[in-house]
Amino acid sequence: MLAQARPTMPRAEAPAAFEPAPILVELHGVTVRREERAILEDVDLVLHEGELVTVIGPNGAGKTTLLKVALGLIAPSAGTVRRREGLRIGYAPQQLAIDRAMPLDVLGFLALGGRRPRVELEAALAEVGVPGIGRRQMRALSGGELRRVLLARALLRRPELLVLDEPLSGVDLAGQLALYELIGSLRRLRGCAILLVSHDLHLVMADTDRVVCLDRHVCCSGPPETVARDAAFLRLLGDRVARVVALYQHHHACRHDGSDERGAP
Repeated sequence: MLAQARPTMPRAEAPAAFEPAPILVELHGVTVRREERAILEDVDLVLHEGELVTVIGPNGAGKTTLLKVALGLIAPSAGTVRRREGLRIGYAPQQLAIDRAMPLDVLGFLALGGRRPRVELEAALAEVGVPGIGRRQMRALSGGELRRVLLARALLRRPELLVLDEPLSGVDLAGQLALYELIGSLRRLRGCAILLVSHDLHLVMADTDRVVCLDRHVCCSGPPETVARDAAFLRLLGDRVARVVALYQHHHACRHDGSDERGAP
């Protein structure tokens, strides 16, 4: 009797190797000195397409300087900075010096970056949630309105990388929550990477991919839940911030396991 051929199983395809998203900006060994004082020291940072990276740290830690080095506005004293060729960057600074004696409305401010159709300027304002304020004077804007106008101006560049320096500064708590939700939605809708500076880790944890804790050098870096437990983070920002983050983590876990206050026995 002829033996029956044993059926052969189809060969399983090898799982595709994980490929990180393309790099937009890469800093390696960056040091910035002013009058022999180190503002940044031996900092490494890599930004990939589509990711949201939050830089946190105390005042004087070099956070704004780090953003300006990444943007090419400040040359490092040592180290290298590489940006993808042709990279489109939108930048919203922390502070904006406006001559309060000079009349300048919102549309006029947005047009300072280059002549654009009015419909495009108004569409940018609508996208950030402040439609209809184009004829308002810049000096008359509230803190939250100003932040949204700065964001609109950055978006006019159709950025692949959006750089935001303290985008929640000068805004009340309700406005901070709304602004951060807006930033997260812009990332999802536009697909751009975002590099931002914030003091409020508990607000940015929900959407942040990676946190960089800075105090002139990188103290720690990683997913927000990991950084929040890191000894370097706790030493740098203190127990009060740690308690706030722990409270966020508790509520976040409750929402995912369905045991929030409304569903609790």
